[in-house]
Amino acid sequence: MASGLDRGLSLELVRVTERAAVAAARLRGRGDEMAADQAAVDAMRAELNRLRIRGTVVIGEGERDEAPMLYIGEEVGTGEGPEVDIALDPLEGTTICAKNLPNSLAVIALAEKGTLLNAPDVYMDKIAIGPNYPDGVVSLEADPADNIHALARAKGVPVTEISACILDRPRHARLIEAVRKTGAAIRLIGDGDVAGVIHTTQPEETGIDIYLGSGGAPEGVLAAAALRCIGGQMQGRLILDTEEKRARAARMGISDPDRIYGVNDMARGDVLFAATGVTDGNLLSGVRFAKTFIETDTIVLRSSSRTVREIKGRHQDLSKF
Repeated sequence: MASGLDRGLSLELVRVTERAAVAAARLRGRGDEMAADQAAVDAMRAELNRLRIRGTVVIGEGERDEAPMLYIGEEVGTGEGPEVDIALDPLEGTTICAKNLPNSLAVIALAEKGTLLNAPDVYMDKIAIGPNYPDGVVSLEADPADNIHALARAKGVPVTEISACILDRPRHARLIEAVRKTGAAIRLIGDGDVAGVIHTTQPEETGIDIYLGSGGAPEGVLAAAALRCIGGQMQGRLILDTEEKRARAARMGISDPDRIYGVNDMARGDVLFAATGVTDGNLLSGVRFAKTFIETDTIVLRSSSRTVREIKGRHQDLSKF
């Protein structure tokens, strides 16, 4: 498919997430979520503004009045080159970074203008599975138990061999109970649902077959962007449970508050995705600081070519960090 995106942008994005990850990693385990998040934001913004793009943040860390975060509607880049939509989370998993727990990432997705869902910063119901299943195996409109049983049948295994990933939140108590009643296993995570969704694409390595539950809509769009590149199924439905949220969504062009979005509804066209590990995890290793160098571990994906690259960087010019 023809695309206005230069494939060289894939490697440019690696520098963006590397810088954000290193900045956040300097503060991991120190218990200060805001400082770690701000360090990642500042590093990511500085690197984005070096890219030869006309970029608009459509999935960010809040509205314009919440700056200095990378806010929805912020323009980044040099002002030259292709017009692009950007979805980002400079520090996916601020709490787990502050506690130095697994699976904190710096994440970004870039796509042609008008192809990423411009979602408000609200919660989203989500369900995701990996590739190589028939379409429609699971659905947000089905009960959790029905989804677990349907996935087990499609995979050709007993339900007891299915493992679900769910955010450990009080709001998920009934969901957790329903999944456990089927006999399936659950891996509860404290944060980091972008990684949780991506883990469903490699169940042999991660032990996760399905992601269930509600989490941030921005993270949902980022996860969908990753699945556009590597395969898998996902559905998301915005939780617009107040008049204020419905009005905000309407201002962003969302006319049907009950719509269920598929992967291609949230991320269309040519999509680039990059994530760098901040802390060690199932997907990526965290930043490693040595006396004379810094090591980073990044995955970079492209939808049009289905290319998956893992880039292990050793950075010896410490002045650039």
